[in-house]
Amino acid sequence: MKSGDLSRSRVASAPSSRKETLAESLLIITGTMGSGKSAVLAEASDILGRQCVVHAGIDVDALGLAHLPSSAASDGVMYENVRSICRNYFALGVQRFLLARAIEEAAQLELCREIVPAKDTLVCRLTASIETMERRVAMREPGISQRECVARVAVLDAILDRARLEDFMIVNENRSLTEVAREMLIKARWIAN
Repeated sequence: MKSGDLSRSRVASAPSSRKETLAESLLIITGTMGSGKSAVLAEASDILGRQCVVHAGIDVDALGLAHLPSSAASDGVMYENVRSICRNYFALGVQRFLLARAIEEAAQLELCREIVPAKDTLVCRLTASIETMERRVAMREPGISQRECVARVAVLDAILDRARLEDFMIVNENRSLTEVAREMLIKARWIAN
């Protein structure tokens, strides 16, 4: 599916064939490597927790760290892990979900919507200068994959530029993590200004 095939409407996505209720909100944090998805996810969760807002925050990429047999699709397993975790949270009554993941194409966005069917789904894209994001990735990835990870920053940023799946963008540079997370939650209408 090409990104242009996705309706930009943010109404609820259809639940899968099994009987499910819709979550209240799904907020997907996207951006290239080094944009701060994981850090902003964690800070947003802390802010929500201090305000006693029941929610679940899931770093999707962290659920796919594996080297699988060649016949297994790691993205498929990763999304099944997300599905399993979300079922557990749904069973506890969680109605607000934050997912951190670089959403490169409309099919990935639709999959997230299918896993967490919600009345309101928004996509926030975090940005910073390429130099800043490359520097963050170089510091975060000091091992054998550092060169490939740093090179991927600009490539993935260009992919996200073309896909244009975000509802709003937030600059995550030269400001505190708390400011960035608060701005995101306010724009998503999860907290008051």
